[in-house]
Amino acid sequence: QVQLVESGGGLVQAGGSLRLSCAASGRSFSSYATGWFRQAPGKEREFVASIRRGDAYYADSVKGRFTISRDDAQNTVYLQMNSLKPEDTAVYYCARRAQFGMSINSYEYDYWGQGTQVTVSS
Repeated sequence: QVQLVESGGGLVQAGGSLRLSCAASGRSFSSYATGWFRQAPGKEREFVASIRRGDAYYADSVKGRFTISRDDAQNTVYLQMNSLKPEDTAVYYCARRAQFGMSINSYEYDYWGQGTQVTVSS
C-alpha cells in the first residue's frame, strides 16, 4: 500500500514562493507518474504538474513558474512554486499512478495524499 503525505503549504504574499513536498511510503516513485493537483473552493480539481523518470509536464497556468522534481533516495517529490498569484490559492494534492505512463487526468491516479493548503494574498 502506498501512502502519500504532503507538507509545505501556507500563507504567502503574491510574488512569493513555496515548496511543497510529497513523501511516499511503499514502492519507489521513479517508475510511476507522480502528479500534483489542486482544488480551489467551488472549482473542480485540476492538474498542476507531473513527473515520471526524466519527464515532467505542467499545466499552462503554471508553466515557467512551478517546477516539479523528485529525490529517489528520499522517495519524495517536490513542487517549487515561484511568482505565486492569488489564483494559485487552493488545496494542493499529491497523487501517484499505479500504472505505467503519464497522465494529466485525476481519475487515472490511484493514490492520494490528504492535501495541503496554499493561500496567496494580494
